Order: sequence, then C-alpha cells, then structure tokens
Amino acid sequence: AVIGENMNIRRFKQVEEQNGFVASYIHAEGKIGVLVDVETDVVNDEIKEMAKNIAMQITAMKPVYTNDSEVDEELEIIKSQIENDPKMAGKPEKVINGAIMGRLNKQLKEICLLDQVYVKAEDGKQSVAAYVAQVAKANGANVTVKGFVRFETGEGMEKKNEDFAAEVAAQLGK
Repeated sequence: AVIGENMNIRRFKQVEEQNGFVASYIHAEGKIGVLVDVETDVVNDEIKEMAKNIAMQITAMKPVYTNDSEVDEELEIIKSQIENDPKMAGKPEKVINGAIMGRLNKQLKEICLLDQVYVKAEDGKQSVAAYVAQVAKANGANVTVKGFVRFETGEGMEKKNEDFAAEVAAQLGK
C-alpha cells in the first residue's frame, strides 16, 4: 500500500523471554508503545494484568532504568556535582556521602521503574516493586520485571532552534 508519507524507522529493539512473557501496551492511538519483559513461572490473567499495568506506568512516568543496579552512570554524575559544590567544601566525607546517597535515592524514585510510586496505588505510596511482589505472592509465583522498551512517535527528532531576526540580519550582512 502507498500512503505518500516519508517514514523512517530510526530505532527498534527485539525483546524475547524464554521463562515468562513479553507484555505490550499501545497508547494514544499508536503514538506510544511499550514492551515489558516479565520472567515468571506462572502465567495467568492476574499476572498478565499486572504486566499491562506496569506498561501503563512506563507510558505515563517515562522511567529511564528498570532498577537501581543499572544506574552507575547517574551515580557518577551526582557524585561529581556534590563534590564540586562550593557548599560541600571542607565537609567530612561522611556528610558528602550522605548527600550523594540522599540525592541518588530521590532521583531513583523518578528514573527507576521499580522504585517509582505505582500510579494506581491505593495508598499513594506503594512502589512498583511492592506491587509486583504483592501480585506474585497472591498468585504463588516468582515474578521479575527484567526490562522494558518505550517508544514514542517523533522521539529523538530534535527541532532546529532558529532565531529568525538573526537569520535576516545575517542575510543582510549586518
């Protein structure tokens, strides 16, 4: 079929799971797509529903990492920022390390899927990891969210920021 649109595939990822399943979720008429890699020894409707809820969480909250073991790069950035902060000059190493861990823990709740507050939590405090554990226990299953992929239409297409006045002045030779 010909649709007359210039379409390019810029990135893709293949997700396979031998000991569980891969859940998918499409949002906003296909503008956002999520795949969640779930390792489990029990596959039933409740586990599948949990995986779909996790996919919706990823759609809404845009985590960068699955869990805190993937965050080494982020730790180095925070460590560098705090060590170069003039307010921290001359402070004991224990204070500096406390500041690093405090900032990292705060950031983990935003960037790590399993550390985020689950958006459907009834108490408004339950983490995604606690939700997964609760569903696993209720179904007598071992469940691990191994990873995810989130794609959004137009993602990575940065617009060129142009200053029209500067462009006109450059053309006039001013």
